[in-house]
Amino acid sequence: MFPTPAIFRRWLLAWAGVLTLLGVGVEVAHRALGTPTLEPLVAFLSLSYEQNLPTWYASGLLLGCALVLAGIARAASLSRDPGRRHWWALACTFAYLSLDESVGIHEHLGGLLSLGGVLFFTWVVPAAVLVLLGGLAFLPFLARLPLRRRGQFILAGVLYVGGALLMELPLGWWTERHGNDNLVYALIDHVEEALELVGASLFLTALLEEWGERVVLTARVEAPPP
Repeated sequence: MFPTPAIFRRWLLAWAGVLTLLGVGVEVAHRALGTPTLEPLVAFLSLSYEQNLPTWYASGLLLGCALVLAGIARAASLSRDPGRRHWWALACTFAYLSLDESVGIHEHLGGLLSLGGVLFFTWVVPAAVLVLLGGLAFLPFLARLPLRRRGQFILAGVLYVGGALLMELPLGWWTERHGNDNLVYALIDHVEEALELVGASLFLTALLEEWGERVVLTARVEAPPP
């Protein structure tokens, strides 16, 4: 018996909370105690580090979104759903996001720019353009969704983009002035990563709801008459 999307959502949000608290805890303990013995634990648990437990979890979460989106896209293609191309586009986008979470491709997007202040991390400029254009392209798709699903997708998107993109602005401002080897940097970064985890978790559970409804609908359509 598989858990319902509501139960699954609680599990995912609980894991996001546990990972965030562990990351903040080891960062604060490391700064407070000033002992190098905690450095390996910080590197393994902190959301500010790459290629560690939180990175693996975040990448897996995004990959899960991509796989469920692919299942929905296939069902939409079989039923000639007008939004089938959007579902496939979302599946490819989240497959890329999963890869990017692991290897940090986005950090090279702003390599040709030289900015400062809140745009210290210059990759946010091309990323913001891509998000804006993508959002405009998906407006008709969102308009066709049921009200509940539309609200779920918008909430998840606002949280994820707010973390991944908007939180980079204060983080860049602080990094330019104080560097990235301090507790404030770590705390800002943890807010950013936590928002991403929550947004991805809510999106995945909304997708599971959508997939479940499509499976039930397909079964009803294909069921032989009595």
